[in-house]
Amino acid sequence: MTDIWSFLLQTLTASGAAALLLAVKAVLRDKLSPRWQFGMWGLLALVLLLPAGLGGRYVLADWPLLVETLKSAFTGEFGTLARVLAPVPLPVSAPPRTVWDWLYVVYGLGALFLLAWYALAYIRLRLALRKGRSADMAPVRAAAEKYGLPVCPAVEVEGLPSAFVCGVFRPVLALPAGVKTDEKVILHELLHLNHRDAVWGLVICFFRCLHWCNPLLWLCADWAGNDLESLCDQRVLERLEGEERREYGKILLSMANEKYARAPGTTSAANGGKNIRRRIQAIARFRRYPAGMGLVSVCIALVLSVPLLVGVRAEAVENFLPFFDPVVSLLASARATLCTTCAGAFDAYAKAVMTERIRYRAMCAPLSEQNALAEECRRAMEYTHWDYCDFLGLGCDVLPQSGYQIYNLRPAGENAYEGLLAVTLIQAPEGIEWSGVVSERWMAVQPLRAEKEGARWVILPQGEFTALQGDVREGGNLSLPAWEYTAPAGDFTVRLRWQTASQVDSYGEPDWTGYAAFNMAPVPNGAFTTRFHQILLADYTGSPEHREDYTSIAISYASIRGGEPRPVLEPAPLGAGADFSGSSNQGTGFGGRSLSGWDWGESVYLCGGGSSRDGIIDPPDGYAADLYLNGKKTAELTLLPAEGAGAYD
Repeated sequence: MTDIWSFLLQTLTASGAAALLLAVKAVLRDKLSPRWQFGMWGLLALVLLLPAGLGGRYVLADWPLLVETLKSAFTGEFGTLARVLAPVPLPVSAPPRTVWDWLYVVYGLGALFLLAWYALAYIRLRLALRKGRSADMAPVRAAAEKYGLPVCPAVEVEGLPSAFVCGVFRPVLALPAGVKTDEKVILHELLHLNHRDAVWGLVICFFRCLHWCNPLLWLCADWAGNDLESLCDQRVLERLEGEERREYGKILLSMANEKYARAPGTTSAANGGKNIRRRIQAIARFRRYPAGMGLVSVCIALVLSVPLLVGVRAEAVENFLPFFDPVVSLLASARATLCTTCAGAFDAYAKAVMTERIRYRAMCAPLSEQNALAEECRRAMEYTHWDYCDFLGLGCDVLPQSGYQIYNLRPAGENAYEGLLAVTLIQAPEGIEWSGVVSERWMAVQPLRAEKEGARWVILPQGEFTALQGDVREGGNLSLPAWEYTAPAGDFTVRLRWQTASQVDSYGEPDWTGYAAFNMAPVPNGAFTTRFHQILLADYTGSPEHREDYTSIAISYASIRGGEPRPVLEPAPLGAGADFSGSSNQGTGFGGRSLSGWDWGESVYLCGGGSSRDGIIDPPDGYAADLYLNGKKTAELTLLPAEGAGAYD
């Protein structure tokens, strides 16, 4: 926690877990044994120890929506994001400048003050125990031997109302001076010692200090202390029989210790009359829980662990809080919806372009751009009451059903990717006549870069949108860049274009007509499905008078990755006919053409194909190819990347 907002996010997350646990414990108060009643607090301890939002998930509710809305509403700031780096307050390097900075300072000082106060209380108690005299160890050892428990040094202290164990590493049993301590009280404290319950007391004190201004968590700390005492009572009763159990209930009233109430590092408890009465009632209805209840308790704990530890993913982009400025609530909800994958960020940006929604752009915009987006959103909503913005800037609209593609997606350093966004346009750009022919469709393209900004992925446009003739839906788009692999072979240059097109699958199930709608809602944690396309070409570079020397051409090829040796290729099926082709999803293929009887020009198209895979596909290092001219194998080639392969400009 580095500011008051990250503390608010952490303590709200813990409060949600605490409220659920209190409700479950109230329902199951008489159903679960004291062991499980106390053990359930371990789930809350884990929530308190884990930074809120770890892995983009939150306990029970989307707390960032509330925190971000409050932060923007009170500060007017959109360019920051409340993030919990650690579950404890961390020092800040800059001096406080705003009231919110000072509130964090007050919180941090309050936590330090309580830690110091508890530490001094423990030191005072240890000094008081040093002034005590050594107690008669005979009854302590007798109880320990009778019940098979460990012992520790014991001291008698004047004015001590009840016995307790003090210390974790060098524990001491403190006994009231001048009073004979009942064996059952000694048994109670030795059981605390045996199970190191003083450690749990330290843990409870630590969480009290961290969340000193959260009354709900203080209540939970009190209940956890009471459950610890009830658990020790259960352990005592399991070792007593008949009348001894009733006697133990009577002496509970003498075990409350208001002088050293809940001192850290001790088993001293100040239960108060109400809680003492509950403990006595529990003793009256004491029973040994059947073994089957243990399995039931485990099941309950597992069911609770899902909402408390796994939580829910922050996806609040369409959720807004009432009673707040709509711009504040809208952008806070978008900012709180983290794009946890680079695919999710590309998807949010593409759908922001297609829908013209500022909220979608805010999901994947760097924090440095959030204040400008807020101003743009405020201007838009003054006129239309909607968060519209023309990100395209070409004076034409997008064809939504065509979706989008990210072409030639590739790594661009650590935690960064670059790709070319392409969307199909409904009409031609201004000044260009629209013919309506599919091959003459127009599309808008823009180079993009995705980077990791903390726990979120953001999109940085690398240029303006430009319009190109082509169709996003066509495989192996010749209008767009591709990786090219080439090798010369006599009068020909063999050329293979390799291109990828990635998209987060947003199409729903087709209806009875076969129509599948494209879902415009962003998928912030989405994953790419990528289709790669291969187009094999042969460019003639020889002299015109030798063109008639060639009657057919065929090529078989296979991709090479990771420094693999050149593979042995299957021969092209020359007897299959004049024109033939084939490919596999492993990057291998073949293609052939008859060159007789037609003007085949300078470039011969041999074959094309592709396949889909999940994730991002890296381009091959090269291709092995065998060239067949006039039905004979004439060359074994290695196609290497051409200079500037895959570039966007």
